[in-house]
Amino acid sequence: MSGHSKWAKIKRAKGNADAARGKVFSRLIREITIASRMGGGDKEANPRLRSAIAAARAANMPTKNVDNAIAKGTGTLDGATYEEFSLEGYAPGGVAVLVECMSDNRNRTVSEVRHAMTMGGGSLAAVNSVSWMFKPQGNILVDKSAKDEDALMEVVLNAGADDMSSDGDEYEITTQIEAFENVRAALEKAGITPSSAELAKVSENMVKLDGDKAIKVLRLIDELDELDDVQHVYSNLDVSEEVLEKYAKE
Repeated sequence: MSGHSKWAKIKRAKGNADAARGKVFSRLIREITIASRMGGGDKEANPRLRSAIAAARAANMPTKNVDNAIAKGTGTLDGATYEEFSLEGYAPGGVAVLVECMSDNRNRTVSEVRHAMTMGGGSLAAVNSVSWMFKPQGNILVDKSAKDEDALMEVVLNAGADDMSSDGDEYEITTQIEAFENVRAALEKAGITPSSAELAKVSENMVKLDGDKAIKVLRLIDELDELDDVQHVYSNLDVSEEVLEKYAKE
């Protein structure tokens, strides 16, 4: 199974919808801000910003929020200065964890992540201890009711997608980083709105866990994901559908 897509589905199924929406907005604002700071405020000349704005639009973020985030990034509006960095470690069972952060206070963030890892039975590790396992990839999920399978496959493959597979009630589309925007634009042109579209980091070296061990790791990943300064959490955990369903009902 694809650990990334299944985890994305579980995150949508768990928790308070309003709280989750607030977390999404916070992350997107930070992403738009730093993308603008690094590549400028013109989305046509800044692929990272264009991707962030598209994600914000999909999340129904107000245009004013987007404009303010861009202004903060370009310096025309005062705001916090964010730093991007990753933290690496191991969860119980030897599961590798990569935590991508965006923070205006690195020491605070490291302390919070270390505390969550320790409380969850894991630990932080040295730089490059696990990051080498994870490769960047575009992941897009489309509800099966949105388009006929053959027609959808034709759209995404012609746009440069690597593969499309069936995943429960959704199709999972994977792309190279360079083709991600082309595939998403092709879907939009075809009148298809993905249920999820993001750049992710996926490991080919998965660690299979079952039962309580798997649940413990899922809880730790969820705790890390809830931290304010954490943008993304990736792991090489591989679990069954039954375990994911049990965790989603907790």
